[in-house]
Amino acid sequence: MKILLPALPVILGFLLDCAVGDPYNIPHPIKLIGRLIGTLEKLVRKRMKNLRLGGVILGMTVVLLSTAAPLALLLVCYHFSLIVGIIAETVLCCYMLAARCLCRESMKVCRAAESGDTEAARKAVSMIVGRDTAVLERDGIIRAAVETVAENTSDGVTAPLFYMGLGGAVGAFFYKSVNTMDSMIGYKDEKFADIGRFAAKLDDVLNYIPSRLTAFFMVIAAPISGLDGRNAFRIWRRDRRNHASPNSAQTESACAGALHLRLAGDAWYFGKLHKKPYIGDDDRPVKPADIRRANKLMYVTSVFMLIISAAARCIIFGGLL
Repeated sequence: MKILLPALPVILGFLLDCAVGDPYNIPHPIKLIGRLIGTLEKLVRKRMKNLRLGGVILGMTVVLLSTAAPLALLLVCYHFSLIVGIIAETVLCCYMLAARCLCRESMKVCRAAESGDTEAARKAVSMIVGRDTAVLERDGIIRAAVETVAENTSDGVTAPLFYMGLGGAVGAFFYKSVNTMDSMIGYKDEKFADIGRFAAKLDDVLNYIPSRLTAFFMVIAAPISGLDGRNAFRIWRRDRRNHASPNSAQTESACAGALHLRLAGDAWYFGKLHKKPYIGDDDRPVKPADIRRANKLMYVTSVFMLIISAAARCIIFGGLL
């Protein structure tokens, strides 16, 4: 039975996230990492002329501090007691997952759209997407929510699970520190092109395998979720590269195919129109219930990654106990 112990924090952390999600009234480690990134960004801009080099220093500092802190905490907890260590790592793993939060926030859009309150749906979707939502009509709002669930299935759930399989909570903190940097400074506009280059490239590297593994699991999960697995595979093969990012279209294409929807396309960011290719086929009108279906697909897909992650933990760390 000892060989199974390394997987316990990952499994329990996932179950805890599904049950309660992130509490809004307790400081979240990701917010602390975000503050660190913001502080270091200001410092680099003030002290360094070479922003590309400054971005590398910023990125390495954030990764180092973000992984050293949970590592030190867990070393103390496991030294004190195996049970205390497992409890602490379970909580940290839970913090690095966003399945319940993603479902909860996207379902606010679903319920508002179902009730016919487009403005409430617009406000709800503005909390979970980075694009300008003022120009979106009802169908565009629903599509934006579906796209967010599809993309963040990897970024918010399965990719952290993947790195938990390799390094437990510390591995997940390592991944999320890079992913958070990318979401804050990893843009290609004039302001962030240099300082955010390192974070964006590192995020692409870290997401390369998890995004493709997630798309594969999403195709398998589609028929289990009552969706079209064959079409998910067809659209994934055709449209998985229809994005500027090498990873983002992987899960979006599988989800679009499973739902028989057309996602992506042109979008407004900070008042500027960005031309983007479509993902999927416009087989039918989008419906609010598609957000609910996308969330179901997200959960089933996540269970597959959880199994792989738990197995990896047992194989890699089981012999050390």
